[in-house]
Amino acid sequence: MSEVSVTSPLSTDAASRSTTGVRAGSKTVGAPPVLGTYGRVAAWLSKRVEVALAQVELTLPQYRVLGILAEGSAAASGLADRLAVRRPSITALIDGLVARGLVDRRQEDTDRRRVELRLTPEGISTLARADVAVDDYLIAIAGHLPDKEEAVALRSLELWARAMVESRQGPRSDITAGDAASTATPARRKPRP
Repeated sequence: MSEVSVTSPLSTDAASRSTTGVRAGSKTVGAPPVLGTYGRVAAWLSKRVEVALAQVELTLPQYRVLGILAEGSAAASGLADRLAVRRPSITALIDGLVARGLVDRRQEDTDRRRVELRLTPEGISTLARADVAVDDYLIAIAGHLPDKEEAVALRSLELWARAMVESRQGPRSDITAGDAASTATPARRKPRP
């Protein structure tokens, strides 16, 4: 098994390993290769998700839209906000999903100016196949780790999902206003000399 490290504002063990080396058997070997920051690893993982989605002919943005619509119908403006994209971008994305028969546009009964978006039965089926493809792909990647680390890697995705949901709900209630300002973005550690 080879070791790698990820540098981050919160990771201090990577720095200590780089000066002490890693013992392999009776030999001390150099520091493990650094993959980059958490952001780079997340981007790399995102690319792997895109590869898995290609099996069901979806792009990552399409998958995200289908996932949001699986939570319930939505208006295009609400989707744009959730996806952090401009409204014209979401319109083009929705047009493609409607053309494929995965999403249905319906005018609301109470306000005919408002258009609601819903998954079609084919959209539900495609999303289910995409979920399986992505899950299987990520499990296969994690399977290269020892059993305990594999479980930790997969559990960390569950924790990230929870953190993402909670971050949409606003600041944590146990953080004071002063603390909220200082924790709004992760602290950056000064670069090493």
